[in-house]
Amino acid sequence: MRNAQATQLLFDLSSPGRRAATFPQADVPGGAPADVIPAEFLAATTPQLPELTEADVVRHFTNLSTLNMSVDTHFYPLGSCTMKYNPKRHERLASLPGIVDLHPHQDVGSLQGMLSILFEMQDMLAEISGLPAVSLQPAAGAQGEFAALLVASAYFRHKGENRTKVIFPSSAHGTNPASAALAGFDCVQLNDGADGFVDIEELKKHLDSSTAVFMITNPNTLGLFERRIAEVAQLVHEVGGLVYIDGANMNAILGITRPGDFGGDMMHYNVHKTFTGPHGAGGPGAGPIAVRDFLAEFLPGPIVTRDAASGAYGLTNPAKSVGRVRSHFGNVGILLRGYFYLRTLGAKGLRAVSEHAVLNANYLKAKLKDVLPVPFGRTCMHEFVASASQIQKERGISAMDIAKRLLDYGFHAPTVYFPLVVPDAIMAEPTETESKATLDAFAACLQKIMSEDAETLHNAPHTTPVSRPNDVQAARKPILKWSPRCDA
Repeated sequence: MRNAQATQLLFDLSSPGRRAATFPQADVPGGAPADVIPAEFLAATTPQLPELTEADVVRHFTNLSTLNMSVDTHFYPLGSCTMKYNPKRHERLASLPGIVDLHPHQDVGSLQGMLSILFEMQDMLAEISGLPAVSLQPAAGAQGEFAALLVASAYFRHKGENRTKVIFPSSAHGTNPASAALAGFDCVQLNDGADGFVDIEELKKHLDSSTAVFMITNPNTLGLFERRIAEVAQLVHEVGGLVYIDGANMNAILGITRPGDFGGDMMHYNVHKTFTGPHGAGGPGAGPIAVRDFLAEFLPGPIVTRDAASGAYGLTNPAKSVGRVRSHFGNVGILLRGYFYLRTLGAKGLRAVSEHAVLNANYLKAKLKDVLPVPFGRTCMHEFVASASQIQKERGISAMDIAKRLLDYGFHAPTVYFPLVVPDAIMAEPTETESKATLDAFAACLQKIMSEDAETLHNAPHTTPVSRPNDVQAARKPILKWSPRCDA
């Protein structure tokens, strides 16, 4: 009954005359609203809104919420997106009155506590990355990429160099070329390496004096650590270019190795992925960037600084800053959760996080080797990319069929059909907080699904109120304006 109610529209529940609240008649001079509100602010017709009591509305949205899958309710092995559990302790700390009652327009002198937290966050992110200068401004990983590329552009412009080209592997996150293009660069995609790594000879073909940045995720999108990353960085540096490390997969290397140590000049963090801020549905997020010292003067500002003599914290714009990329100090709510996570774990704890994330991924990969082969790598880092291409050829069962059937068993699906370099990709990332029992149950579920008949899988899920919405129609013909009925 609950699910049936949850799939009804508010219009289906509407009954004439129902009200959640009533208001007294207007007693201002002129009487009716039409007499006191300028005509340009009045609608031509009265909108046909549903008529409901407060209880109707609350029950409707509460029932809708029970249909959600989240890291708080289900195992959520969404590869690349790193859906980590969000400790409730950090939620409580980020909600303390001395934090949430502040306003960014207050005088800096009255914000010393908050600025001290952000200053420490800058320092910790610099240490973890091995890159000494940090801006907390960007509000998401993609904006962090964009901001760092603006920094690179300003740096080369300051040097009088006309560098126009950004290079990236074919397994790169789609935001990499998008950010590069938005920042005004020409995008060059490398052909696949046969072993899942950057093809060094292919890279050499494209490196020249027009190269501005080489963008790479390490560990890469296949869940493999680029073994020749130092050589890659050296080649880029030899032509005067910069190496950008996409920090999406930092969960695999925290406290073990640092982008600055293996050749990176710039990187972004996905704080919401790596340091347990809640994320999804397009936000919230935070994407701070860390860069080498010679790039510091171009960072987005303001940067939190500390006066050595007085110990007071302030806000400073770098000398040749590319300017703001977000209002105020960045997405402070997510930065705070990341700060509390880092302070809770410390250096040893962070290393343990990555060690357990890698262990869990390899354990799950081994459990599934007989039903879902992994084309690249005998071992993986924090995630792996399996392929459903064989079962698709033999039985007509697709990666999407498998993903949809998992919903019937109470598991969120891994990422499917990404990265494109693996046919019928199924990309799983269990994260470090999942128990052996959960991983065993998930593996057993997938093994059972593989033994089921194709027709069952083609029509899955069977237990959800909506089975398979038309994704293509939703993408190509979205309904972007309000109407009384969604089918109007």
